[in-house]
Amino acid sequence: MQAAPGQLVAGRYRVTDRPTGAGLPAQDVHTGAPVLLHALDLPELLVPGQLYDEPDPREGHRLAERVAAAAERAPRHPRLLVEPGAAAEQGVLWIASERLAGAPLAELAGAGPVPPYRVAELAADLAGALRALHEAGTTHGNVTADAVTVCEDGAAMLGGLLLGTAEEALCEELGGGVPHRLYEVRADLLGPRAERWPADAGPPADCWALGVLLYRLLTGHGPYPEGDLPTLLAAVRDGRRYPADGCGPLRGLVEELLDLGPEARPTAAAVQQRLRALLAGAPEPFGPAEETPLLPVPRPAGPVVPHPRGRTRGEGRLPVPRGPSRVPPALLGPLLVGGVMLALLAALAAVVLTAG
Repeated sequence: MQAAPGQLVAGRYRVTDRPTGAGLPAQDVHTGAPVLLHALDLPELLVPGQLYDEPDPREGHRLAERVAAAAERAPRHPRLLVEPGAAAEQGVLWIASERLAGAPLAELAGAGPVPPYRVAELAADLAGALRALHEAGTTHGNVTADAVTVCEDGAAMLGGLLLGTAEEALCEELGGGVPHRLYEVRADLLGPRAERWPADAGPPADCWALGVLLYRLLTGHGPYPEGDLPTLLAAVRDGRRYPADGCGPLRGLVEELLDLGPEARPTAAAVQQRLRALLAGAPEPFGPAEETPLLPVPRPAGPVVPHPRGRTRGEGRLPVPRGPSRVPPALLGPLLVGGVMLALLAALAAVVLTAG
């Protein structure tokens, strides 16, 4: 469903701009806070033995209540986006989240691999957010680049909790408790994205998804083949992934997050601690001094003339070369006549002295 600027959505959110890759910009008319809206279409809901030609409004409201309960359980943390809740309206579930100045991580990482120490900074923020969720007795389930916002100060904010909750709840509703049907619904809704298909559940699944995300940021692609879902799931089940050669100083941590079982896999708290230790010994982000340009513009060609300090004006300056002086043409005649007269007088004086 598309919503135009100025439209009131779910009786609470006024759309302020056109949709972007991060969501639909809007404003909460109750609080005045800027938010991002995510629309989840509610298709024909399948339950055992029944098919609704139109979405059942009761199912939409029940889904919104489940999402609201997840919002209530979510702790407050400086690296977790605030997500007020969700509301169903005309076959669409609208999910609101805090809108901050920044850009989605997926957009920033689209240009290619991210430097490892920058990935470590982002991952430390995400591990702190996951740690808060796990200590509060809940899990995230949607740790992807689309769920992360990188703020203008460089901090990573984890969102997407309510959207992931709504998607999983919708899959359960459409699957009707039948495993094969649930698989088909999740395949259609989520697609072959490795982060959303962990081999286990709970907090270890979030840490596994974090390892997949780190690998993706460091190398520019996922650790498993993602051409189709059966191939992806078989690779995850058998532990067949691409080498972690491009992960640099984070290689050991990434391999532990992806390869070890859920009991031995590092917790979010351990991941955060290890990343902080790595960052404490990180090299300076700038190159050697001789390679760093210190002048904003190129220095002009030619020698630089020093001006020693502590001298008065005119003292210590280099001599200025002087060219031949010029005489005005109007004075050339009188000067020539005067010169001839002086020469005659000098000659006459010489004759007199000789005769005398």
